[in-house]
Amino acid sequence: MERSLTMELVRVTEAAAVASGRWMGLGKKDEADEAATSAMRTVFDTIPMRGTVVIGEGEMDEAPMLYIGERLGLGYLPEVDVAVDPLEGTNIVAKGLWNALSVVAVADRGNLLHAPDMYMDKIAVGPGAVGHVDLNAPVEDNLCSVARALGKDVNDLVVALLDRPRHAKIIEDVRRTGARIKLIPDGDVAAAIHTAFPDTGVDLLLGRGGAPEGVLAAVALKCLGGEIQGRLIPENEEQFQRCLNMGIQDPGQTLFMKDLVGGDDAIFAATGVTDGELLKGVRYNGTIATTHSVVMRARTGTVRFIDGKHRLEKKPNLVLE
Repeated sequence: MERSLTMELVRVTEAAAVASGRWMGLGKKDEADEAATSAMRTVFDTIPMRGTVVIGEGEMDEAPMLYIGERLGLGYLPEVDVAVDPLEGTNIVAKGLWNALSVVAVADRGNLLHAPDMYMDKIAVGPGAVGHVDLNAPVEDNLCSVARALGKDVNDLVVALLDRPRHAKIIEDVRRTGARIKLIPDGDVAAAIHTAFPDTGVDLLLGRGGAPEGVLAAVALKCLGGEIQGRLIPENEEQFQRCLNMGIQDPGQTLFMKDLVGGDDAIFAATGVTDGELLKGVRYNGTIATTHSVVMRARTGTVRFIDGKHRLEKKPNLVLE
């Protein structure tokens, strides 16, 4: 992939964030998601690539745009797989909470897992704990191993989990060790990324969340030198068959980084929609919007934080003519 693609992808997430941020706190999650999706799709038409959506807003008959299999970009090389979440945290935006993001990830064609819309068990850590976690190990064993790797006591660790009834047993196990817990309402892509940035205070992500979000998180952690493991959780025969159609003969197998995102290169970009530990949310002042984004590339390990100031009257549909 061309190096310049990193900056082009930031334009995509900036547009989605600016469009959806206007809906913060208004209680209208569907409208916020629609605004993000429409803006993202518009800007994708200007990107120099030949992209195919492998993780998007749903199947062709479920989503009017950014559907799985849709072609994106100007139609010439590089040829890439594209994973998108125009608004990661629709409920977060509707309620005006923390850590909503607009997210895009790309990899060379054929290197992103075409994760179906189902649950995935996950464990994720930053670079300091790579090789020290096992999705199939007891919670206590993982926490002790991560603590040793990071040079911390177990009770210094912070574990992020989605605040869901299904996590009651994991929460109980974590608390028994003395480790602390950060329950998040939505947005486990952000939580997975936070494990790679010590200033966020998150050491480990555990629990069951969306499989597509697991792939997006994997791209980010590949760029950052972290680690994620996952296991698909089909809940019915249709989902089980979908796994088989994807080439996963054993849906219960542990998926490692190489299974989620292959190859030696990938790019991840995210723009904050609401404020978070890592990225600030969109600010509006008349016709000016300011954004805060991160973009990273696996091949080089480069991570850039970008502050953007956008003169909206000069950007019809958030695209510079």
